[in-house]
Amino acid sequence: MEKSDFGLIGLAVMGQNLVLNVESRGFQVSVYNRTTSTMEDFVNQHPDKNLVGCPTLEDFVDSLASPRKIQIMVQAGKPVDAVIESLLPLLDKDDIIIDGGNTLYTDTVRREKDLSEKGFRFIGAGVSGGEEGALKGPSIMPGGPSSTWEVMQPIFEAIAAKVDGVPCVTHIGEGGAGHFVKMVHNGIEYGDMQLICEAYNIFKAAGFSNEEQADIFANWNDGDLESFLIEITANIFNQKDPETGTAIIDLIVDKAGQKGTGRWTMMSAVEQAVPLSCIGASVEARILSSLRDQRKTASSILEGPSNQSFELAGMSKEELVEKVRNALYASKIVSYAQGLDLIVKAGKDNGWDLDLGAIARIWRGGCIIRAKFLNRITEAYEANPTLNNLMLAPFFTEILNSGQQDWREVVALAAVNGIPVPSFSGSLSYYDSYRAERLPANLLQAQRDFFGAHTYERLDKPEGEFFHTEDWPELID
Repeated sequence: MEKSDFGLIGLAVMGQNLVLNVESRGFQVSVYNRTTSTMEDFVNQHPDKNLVGCPTLEDFVDSLASPRKIQIMVQAGKPVDAVIESLLPLLDKDDIIIDGGNTLYTDTVRREKDLSEKGFRFIGAGVSGGEEGALKGPSIMPGGPSSTWEVMQPIFEAIAAKVDGVPCVTHIGEGGAGHFVKMVHNGIEYGDMQLICEAYNIFKAAGFSNEEQADIFANWNDGDLESFLIEITANIFNQKDPETGTAIIDLIVDKAGQKGTGRWTMMSAVEQAVPLSCIGASVEARILSSLRDQRKTASSILEGPSNQSFELAGMSKEELVEKVRNALYASKIVSYAQGLDLIVKAGKDNGWDLDLGAIARIWRGGCIIRAKFLNRITEAYEANPTLNNLMLAPFFTEILNSGQQDWREVVALAAVNGIPVPSFSGSLSYYDSYRAERLPANLLQAQRDFFGAHTYERLDKPEGEFFHTEDWPELID
């Protein structure tokens, strides 16, 4: 029997769709699932496909051409380790294991080191695009040795989404680089989604109907804000529940779920000392939404603004739409700027030599954050590979400068009316802090020196000299 080009373990929906994608590009694919009936049902449902169903791991490994290329699509964490452990006795040196799940990048670093020492090859590959992307073409973010990438490149480029004929996949870097970039991608996704939700909440408070909101987001999707998330948001507002005829958006409980990648992004930002206010606020917003019972109790105890209805402050609906659009666009720029800063910092610390322009390029298609906007990010880093912050690229600077007043008015309007906009306001605070020539950290340093003799630098002395005040005034009891 002819040996298969590729093998996949884990036939949940993502795994099944990825198999069908690989097979559709002319490759023979072997499949294995811990529950054998799942594998058998999948293969039987696709009798015309070039698939090899394997009831045991031994059969699966034996069915693959060397060097074996095996992708694991199981739950992150211990299940991945368990699959790898069961595979190793069956593999030959230089066989390739690919973890295509949402894995914490430090686990990938550990696994790559352990497997390379044993003579095997390992790739941590972030795969974005959901079920549809897996089937039709995802964005793929593989990390690991460049020599291993060269072996996998034909398959990955064949199955990835294409934009202007360019595959949405590139070798990200060594070790855990691929999963780190995928993690930050997901953090940016949190920010994008929360910003859209905050725009929706403002419009809802201002009395916009679902039909009006559908039109707003559809119009935005025809312009600079064109993106997958804006597009599906317009469609969501038009969706009716077949059972009740009510708009489905009005029936969904306001309690958000999360799978951990947003939290990992925040934890990494703290470790790397990189500001991440937009994404951080978005993660916190999901956590707060889960406290639904507490919120319901607090709503009858804690007071809000004295006015009982949303006040437009003299604006027309059309004016509000334009201002919220500008606030959303500006906040989105900040979210990406912060996420890319985190990627840069981690890349330097880990020696990954990351190409931000290439990363933005592979996010243009297949993935959840795919957007017209990403072309501009690619152009910015191609024009200036050492760009310190995305906000300083001329294209984005112009948008921020022209939209910052509307941004402020939207945040102020929300605050006056008691509407939470944590990601709008967090992004604006970051923008104002980043552009501030002087911040009140001088007082903070004085406080640290007062209670802990932590020292400080002085404006009238050379940079790098540190001082301590010995005679701070005594506290009065």
